[in-house]
Amino acid sequence: MKKMNFDIAVIGGGPAGLAAAIQARKEGAEKVLVIERDVELGGILQQCIHDGFGLHRFGKRMSGNEYAQEFIDELENTDIEVLLDTMVLEVTRDKVIYACNNKDGMMEIACKAVILAMGCRERTASQIQLMGYRPAGVLTAGSVQRYINMEGYLPGKKAVILGSGDIGLIMARRMTLEGMEVKGVYEVMPSPGGLTRNIVQCLDDYDIPLHLSTTVAKVHGKKRIEGVTVAKLDENRQIIPGTEEYIECDLLVLAVGLIPENELSVGCGIELDERTRGPVLDNHFMTSVPGIFACGNVAVVFDLVDYVSQSGEIAAKGAVAYMNGKLTGGEGTEYVHTVPAGNVNFIVPQKIVKGEECEVQLYMRVKHPDKKAVLEVSEDGQVTQTGRHPFVAPPEMISCTVKATGNADVIVDMKEGK
Repeated sequence: MKKMNFDIAVIGGGPAGLAAAIQARKEGAEKVLVIERDVELGGILQQCIHDGFGLHRFGKRMSGNEYAQEFIDELENTDIEVLLDTMVLEVTRDKVIYACNNKDGMMEIACKAVILAMGCRERTASQIQLMGYRPAGVLTAGSVQRYINMEGYLPGKKAVILGSGDIGLIMARRMTLEGMEVKGVYEVMPSPGGLTRNIVQCLDDYDIPLHLSTTVAKVHGKKRIEGVTVAKLDENRQIIPGTEEYIECDLLVLAVGLIPENELSVGCGIELDERTRGPVLDNHFMTSVPGIFACGNVAVVFDLVDYVSQSGEIAAKGAVAYMNGKLTGGEGTEYVHTVPAGNVNFIVPQKIVKGEECEVQLYMRVKHPDKKAVLEVSEDGQVTQTGRHPFVAPPEMISCTVKATGNADVIVDMKEGK
């Protein structure tokens, strides 16, 4: 077995991992490694040829490819090492990574700190208990995106989209531009699951109907999908009898949510948050295992890639501080917590090192849409800052910088505005 030693290893070469590796090197880590299971860097951004990326970070509209290339070019001008086409099999609590590839075989990589940046995956038909046979033509939105944008294949002629996640909305437009007929987007929830701008630009602008509180009740066809039955749902998400409608199609696109890719996290005993499905993090984005950090969509599913990169840089700063003995973590460390209140559903990071006065970057989502909302942050019974938001919705992540003393829980409340 080949043995290697690094200061910091980053698992994942997407936007979070690239930003983390570059920042770690800037912070003084001399030996930095990026491990990527694909044959090239960039992660999911390889197949994102639409624009809308980089508005926060670069102040201009970029495609996903262009955004990723900015970081790839910067990384290539450093001495950061990269292992492509390499699968990580295990990460231990002692920060040892076991990985393999065709060139080096099995590898044992010992690190002073590890940054997890594996991204997320899509929910599949079995995970949403889709009824019927398993015919060809039932694909996740990301798979359809890769087929069309990277492989050059059209996976069907008449499509139905289940779920209104952002990738599904973007693919509704993309399939229409390629000459496919998109019958409609069907969403189980009473409100859309994607960003407002994608609803407008990808559905409204192309006259693609969005049906809320509606689901695909059954898939028809054995070898190849022939159609689906859709039906309206009541407030308990139960099918309303008599609302069933058969729609002929040869492609069902699933855009029913993303899940952080946390098999490695579970394997080394990292504590997970049941709401985000990602690790419980402190203000340095350190997990419950000392020296192991997490960022990007493996920590929480973000809506903007700009936030993904930002989280990678936060994790990198924390990893270098840990490597230099400035952070400890683990059982001997005490924490205060970030506590969601009112309309706030969850907050990342979930805790702050006790007694550490700091500026902490918070990321959160709300439970339900609201207009003229007021974000109120309080600590030890005192309101420390407020902010107004003209519109908030569950698909759109809210980010803010909060000054914390580290002596009491930080309560973040989203109140209805007037």
